[in-house]
Amino acid sequence: MSDLKERLEPLMCNEVWGGNRKIVRAVQLSSLTAWVASLPLNEHEGGGDLYYMSVCGNDVISRVALADVSGHGQMVSATTEVLHRLFRENIDTWDQSDFMRGLNETFLLSGQNKYATAIILSFHRVTGQLAFCNAGQLPPLWYHARAKTWGWLNEDDGLAVTEAFGLPIGLIPGTDYRQTVVTLEPSDLLVLYTDGITEAENDAGQSLDREQLLNWAREAAIDSPEALGRALLERHKSFQGKCRSDDETLLVLQREKAALVSSLGDVVGNDQMLAAR
Repeated sequence: MSDLKERLEPLMCNEVWGGNRKIVRAVQLSSLTAWVASLPLNEHEGGGDLYYMSVCGNDVISRVALADVSGHGQMVSATTEVLHRLFRENIDTWDQSDFMRGLNETFLLSGQNKYATAIILSFHRVTGQLAFCNAGQLPPLWYHARAKTWGWLNEDDGLAVTEAFGLPIGLIPGTDYRQTVVTLEPSDLLVLYTDGITEAENDAGQSLDREQLLNWAREAAIDSPEALGRALLERHKSFQGKCRSDDETLLVLQREKAALVSSLGDVVGNDQMLAAR
């Protein structure tokens, strides 16, 4: 990868961007800056990791998703592309739990005989609310800028769950999912990642895990999503050496320091879009 700073690509209203090919790029969403590095095992072909971003709702809502289809490399690329198409078709489903339920059923009907972990997030630039739904994906890292502390973006543990709840998509028909809503404060950071990052091994047979990734984040520069993402990738590359065995994706998000909204009149009614059902 080049050491040159990636050019920031803005997404316009109703624009959709993503895929499963190699990419290292910064993307400007609505009051949210993203940086993604996705590295398929065979970097000249698509892999099983899917990154997805869009801006909609009169430029008020930013949606970000990360998915990981079982398997890796070219053998799952076609399935990942089917999943990408389903993401696009469900773009107007605002409630994250509805989105995930529909995605699960449609993915099963597609006959792919694969499953995928996934996390979908929507950010409201006016209220600062972040709604998310997790289908078996590892929890993102969350940097709380005001407190200057790191933790995890977890679903509410206080709710009762059913046996078929929050499972990866494509496993069981009728799986239920829940939406959790939190407030993302100015300058807060989120780090999303696939298991190709946290399940890496080095040539001594030592395994990485998400706690180690969290420790690396605590030691890294947080000047920007790109600075943090590159620091984590460098630590990961140094640890893993030549023992790479899976697709790898890091996606770093940061809320802007101050949301600039010229008028609230154009977003009346959108405040309820991210309310938990």
